[in-house]
Amino acid sequence: MNKDSKIYVAGHRGLVGSALVKNLKTKGYHNLILRTHAELDLTNTTAVAHFFAQERPEYVFLAAAKVGGIVANNTYRGDFIYENLMIQNNVIHQAYLHQVAKLLFLGSTCIYPKACPQPMREDYLLTDVLEYTNEPYAIAKIAGIKLCESYNLQYGTNFMSVMPTNLYGPHDNFDLEKSHVMPALIRKIHLGKALEDNNWKSIRANLNHLPIDGINGKADRNAILEVLAKYGLSQSTDGKVQVEIWGSGKPMREFLWSEDMADACVFLMEKQNFTDTYPSGSKEIRNTHINIGTGEDISISDLALLIQKQIGFSGTLYFNRDKPDGTLKKLTDVTKLNKLGWKHSMLLEKGITEIYSWYIKDCQ
Repeated sequence: MNKDSKIYVAGHRGLVGSALVKNLKTKGYHNLILRTHAELDLTNTTAVAHFFAQERPEYVFLAAAKVGGIVANNTYRGDFIYENLMIQNNVIHQAYLHQVAKLLFLGSTCIYPKACPQPMREDYLLTDVLEYTNEPYAIAKIAGIKLCESYNLQYGTNFMSVMPTNLYGPHDNFDLEKSHVMPALIRKIHLGKALEDNNWKSIRANLNHLPIDGINGKADRNAILEVLAKYGLSQSTDGKVQVEIWGSGKPMREFLWSEDMADACVFLMEKQNFTDTYPSGSKEIRNTHINIGTGEDISISDLALLIQKQIGFSGTLYFNRDKPDGTLKKLTDVTKLNKLGWKHSMLLEKGITEIYSWYIKDCQ
């Protein structure tokens, strides 16, 4: 990529896309093509075809996706598979038709089997059954990998795929119904702290910024307490606050700062090509995707304790074992990426401090 190359970042307002835009601008790339969902619906085949014909991007970062946590994935199964397949198919196909020089497709480590050996290597893809709760989303992402591989092999395109681990960072989704574990814990424990401090100004500001089930900060106290209780935030008559967390707390998860992820993606776009992702002379070309992660994990219970410490919440964390844990361990093998010369820089404890600081400012 040259500094004046036309670069399209699909999904630039989200956690992933906003980090990519920031990284590209920092590195001097200035000819970025950006569209909001209102301006371009990527599930609309005709609209995407018109966009590519008009703008003619040279490079594409495909970061747009319908994403969510375990509740959203398991509840909106049809939406997750349909919308992600449509987004991927439209963008990748138009990138081929309009001779895009290089495309980077971003997936997720949920593509790996539920009982995947640990750490998860790229060649473990499609070796066993998937975790049920996010199977539709995972199948869509696997299809994206195979679409890129297949177009490369048939048409000679240069489309690469990366599989980031669990991401967190600025512009994350803090909707308690649809968020991933990190932002959900941060918001719930933040609200728990406000409850135990009887800080209704903070609670109302939080709900005005992002209502929960339609309840904003203008609602009466009983309505607010009721909706907080629905999402696991309860207060006893003596003022003690309890925050419910789904599952046993035992599952191990890996977390990567979103801006580190963006740096890895730009690094790969600058340094690598599809033909670099498999041994020359291979009869069968598969598993060409690259994991992006830290190679380090932490239990959900220890993560919650770190967040509790950061926020200063003195109440109780209640792990509801009647709720699903999901996969017990998901740790990426990042040997492939590290050998190419890239390694993460943000440590988890510092990252939690950074994201909580960002969240507090965003809520004001």
